[in-house]
Amino acid sequence: MVTQNPLRCSWCTSSDLYKKYHDEEWGVPVYDDPTLFEFLILETFQAGLSWITILNKRENFRIAFDHFDYKKIADYSEEKIEELLQNTGIIRNKLKIKAAVSNAQAFIKVQYEFGSFSEYIWKFTNGKPIINHSKTSKDVPATTPLSDEISKDLKKRGFKFVGSTVVYAHMQATGMVNDHAEDCWTRTK
Repeated sequence: MVTQNPLRCSWCTSSDLYKKYHDEEWGVPVYDDPTLFEFLILETFQAGLSWITILNKRENFRIAFDHFDYKKIADYSEEKIEELLQNTGIIRNKLKIKAAVSNAQAFIKVQYEFGSFSEYIWKFTNGKPIINHSKTSKDVPATTPLSDEISKDLKKRGFKFVGSTVVYAHMQATGMVNDHAEDCWTRTK
């Protein structure tokens, strides 16, 4: 249970939306493919932007991208891509929108090969979260040798906008790695 003013990681204190995301989602292990895909899409759109920008547009993305249904996204037509480019509620970057389509296609191929995307991605950590022990948020790296490895493998499989920084952010968002600061209240929840 969250107390009135709990200690949190310093990066999330600027808004209630950030706090809610930090308290309820960030660092919590995700093993279901739909949620893993949602975060993959959101993280790829974040490339070069702040995460709060993406969080503020998350519901708009959900509506625009058919509730992150990767089967539908994999079949998006050029007309749908043009429609998305006109949607002011999302990030209107043509390369990122096209990457969402090709990433959905690559996601399905990984599911076919491994049984699920979850089986594939979690094999990199032997199915368990990596628990780091950073004193502060400033001690948390942007990339690691493991995110480098996963990024390289994803690119080999046809994924786009999955550089090591994006991959590490995805790992944090989906709980593959827990980078909550040592004094963060979530360490005891």
